Amino acid sequence: MEPKKTVWDNPAEIIRNLQPDHPVMAFAPTVLQDRARQFLQGFPGLVTYAVKSNPDEAVIQNLVTAGIKGFDLASPFEIDLVGRLAPGAARHYHNPVRSPREIAHAVREGILAWSVDSRSELDKLIAQVPTQMDGKGVEISARFKLPVSGAAYDFGSKFGATPDLAADLLRLVADRGYVPSLTFHPGTQCADPAAWASYIRMARRICDMSGVKAHRLNVGGGFPSHRVLGGKPDLQAIFTEISQMVAECFGADAPLLVCEPGRGLCADAYALITRVKAVRDGTDVFLNDGVYGGLSELPVIGNLDRIEVLTPQGKPRTGARIGRVVFGPTCDSLDRLPGELGLPDDLAEDDYVIFHGAGAYSMVTNTRFNGFGAMTRATVMGFE
Repeated sequence: MEPKKTVWDNPAEIIRNLQPDHPVMAFAPTVLQDRARQFLQGFPGLVTYAVKSNPDEAVIQNLVTAGIKGFDLASPFEIDLVGRLAPGAARHYHNPVRSPREIAHAVREGILAWSVDSRSELDKLIAQVPTQMDGKGVEISARFKLPVSGAAYDFGSKFGATPDLAADLLRLVADRGYVPSLTFHPGTQCADPAAWASYIRMARRICDMSGVKAHRLNVGGGFPSHRVLGGKPDLQAIFTEISQMVAECFGADAPLLVCEPGRGLCADAYALITRVKAVRDGTDVFLNDGVYGGLSELPVIGNLDRIEVLTPQGKPRTGARIGRVVFGPTCDSLDRLPGELGLPDDLAEDDYVIFHGAGAYSMVTNTRFNGFGAMTRATVMGFE
């Protein structure tokens, strides 16, 4: 698909003019910058973007334009990417498990902020990472976990130390001469401010158990995007809860705050335009994209049901929504969205199904399995 315009008004204009037969990811830079400013104005600390959620260069450049000055990184590739695109930004290497070669690369790049959730990984850092670089103290954050509710996916199933171990790690970090800090992740798509409150209370207990004052407290990602029909997530309520709980738990000893939103920053700045390949016997729907492409995470965290259905002429389908089984294009039975998706009863072959809020964990997970997934990209002014 060769774009006829550099910037389109909205996805409907793309459909009317191009009739794309492959998935199209429509990006609205103004939406991304507005969300970044919402975080910068509302969160009481340093905002670092979790690059893994969408490492597109246009995303990073627009975030820098909006005022984002820090990035959360998980690999040498991401370290180098941000080093090239935002050389003055803070780079936090908070993937808590790394190979010795990855550590060496990050040290060469001058990384000053790290995290750990085990003694063995801390030993690996101590073996290679100096306590100071260029006259600045090197920070190591102990990452801890709690049982959580209200999140679509619990990161504690893979990462995070128990509070007792986190206290030991915090003490060891301080004893070794590093800047001691704490970090946690409340879970993906966490809309409940109480989850952050529980973690902040535990952070204070960990400091008390270790006898160490944390320099910074990273309250993680998990900030929700607008995935489902109904009201938007209340980010300000989360920011307010974080501020109040830190003041209540720490008082004058309050650590500096950091957050690392990924999905919460980038997801709503994108919409995935898919086309209906077939409506099998008037029931099951087959799209030209699925779980091996831009919809890969839906079986894990649930359907993205903030959708719009347009005809090839860009007109909305207005039929009553009915539950339909939706399959992707590949010759694989696993290529199916979870449950049923509410779609208009007048849906027809060659219509377009637009998944709004699809900017996180979508483009980077496109596998091109079976030769499908030739996703193209377009820039739009907005989604109205």
